[in-house]
Amino acid sequence: MRIRHLFISPGHNYFGHHGQPPGEHPVLEVEAIECVAGRGIRGDRFFDFKSDYKGQITFFAWETLMALQRELGLPEVWAGATRRNVITEGLDLNALVGRIFEIQGVQFQGVEECRPCYWMNHAFRDERVEAWLRGRGGLRARILTDGWLRRDV
Repeated sequence: MRIRHLFISPGHNYFGHHGQPPGEHPVLEVEAIECVAGRGIRGDRFFDFKSDYKGQITFFAWETLMALQRELGLPEVWAGATRRNVITEGLDLNALVGRIFEIQGVQFQGVEECRPCYWMNHAFRDERVEAWLRGRGGLRARILTDGWLRRDV
């Protein structure tokens, strides 16, 4: 398993914006993120969002991104458009729902699939993306132990 990309965003561009235009907060690619048990990722929009929040950290599969690029003919898609925190390679994210797992010494509990919504069409600038991502939108998880995740080079 490998971490290909790590992202945080200081604010919500889509969450809570139904019926309004999206926000304009940047998606920042970083070399490392600080995971804080029960709270989220320090510096991210969902840090301390609410007690026991099921999306303290989100994961997305690199393989899914590559298939989306290939099958929808979107070669210029940027991994940050997923709005997920950790882009993994070589990890079956759907198999982690309901399970405790560890990456780079940090423990997580997989909660549920990140279900894509209509905002994904906006983020990827293609109206087919939401439907294409159903069943492969990534993983929402809780952070169980403190620690750092670092991008593999």
